Amino acid sequence: MLTIVDYGCGNLGSIVNMFKKIGVECRVSGEPKEILSATSLILPGVGAFDHGMHELTRRGLIETLNKKVLDGNTPLLGICLGAQLICRGSEEGVSKGLGWIDADVICFDKSKLGPNDKIPNMGWHDVNPLLSHPLFFGLEKESRFYFVHSFHIHCDNNLDVLATARHGACYNAAVSRGNIMGVQFHPEKSHKFGLKLLTNFASNYG
Repeated sequence: MLTIVDYGCGNLGSIVNMFKKIGVECRVSGEPKEILSATSLILPGVGAFDHGMHELTRRGLIETLNKKVLDGNTPLLGICLGAQLICRGSEEGVSKGLGWIDADVICFDKSKLGPNDKIPNMGWHDVNPLLSHPLFFGLEKESRFYFVHSFHIHCDNNLDVLATARHGACYNAAVSRGNIMGVQFHPEKSHKFGLKLLTNFASNYG
């Protein structure tokens, strides 16, 4: 079953409601046994990087997630903070991330922002898919998603960049490496575009 990982840092109810709208059965769990039995995983997240890693550690979920995602090759979609946690670390804090993708989380460069560009970046932005990928089927043109963030993912390898957006300058809005995917935006707050992306994830990886 598609499982939303509960580690105390995400919009769990909003994500569940989106899956209900598209008729996809899912569960919310922070129990290692249920996570290990999942067919696919959502790693949500709202808040600070260090707090997110602290909660994953405190709840004993890092070993479980590594076993399931890395060893078991189970599809995982990280959302917002959840997408950042799959990286090595963040300029926001000092904790090491999960390190599943060769990337770091960096702050927006204020020198590249326009007079109306604020930090945090909050609101709707066009997302430009760079690669043909199941997550973005049917979303190739005029796709808009809702963002709330001050930091973004910078990948070592451009082949890991799935989609971009702009806030002053171009930045990575979605990343992917094999069974591991992450989106900086909130599909659960992005109306029809978010519904389509979550439908794609459930259909192709659920």
